Amino acid sequence: MQKRPLSDLPLPCPVARSLDVFGEWWSLLIVRDAFRGARRFEDFRALGAADNILAARLRKLVDEGIFEKRPISETSKRYEYVLTEKGRDLMTVLAAIRTWGERWTTGKDATRLSHGTTDHSVSVKAWCAECDTAIPVDDITVQRQPGDRVSLTS
Repeated sequence: MQKRPLSDLPLPCPVARSLDVFGEWWSLLIVRDAFRGARRFEDFRALGAADNILAARLRKLVDEGIFEKRPISETSKRYEYVLTEKGRDLMTVLAAIRTWGERWTTGKDATRLSHGTTDHSVSVKAWCAECDTAIPVDDITVQRQPGDRVSLTS
């Protein structure tokens, strides 16, 4: 059975389109490990995903422009996976998920996000660019775009 894209569901939005790109199991962990320095297929194997799954996720992330697949050398049949600008932009997504996970999940933590050379811990907050201020999550609403006729109730 063909998987239906989330962006085809009745309420299309950037969240659904984004999940079509990186919402499958392992995808964001592959991106996380790329930020930690993983570049070769062998590096990503440390995640524990089966090789066929890992290969499929890397292929999808390359097709979506998250990674660029480059030969390791001119004579090699081996490749490395390098985050593109689009892929590097996922750092804020990872930081937001991590911030949520620190608050709402328990368990060991083998990673941390730090601010450049300062080694300060990083977290993510909602920010209103118009007001130039941090805003509480209770002040954020999801609104319909003008002209949207999709009903969320039957």
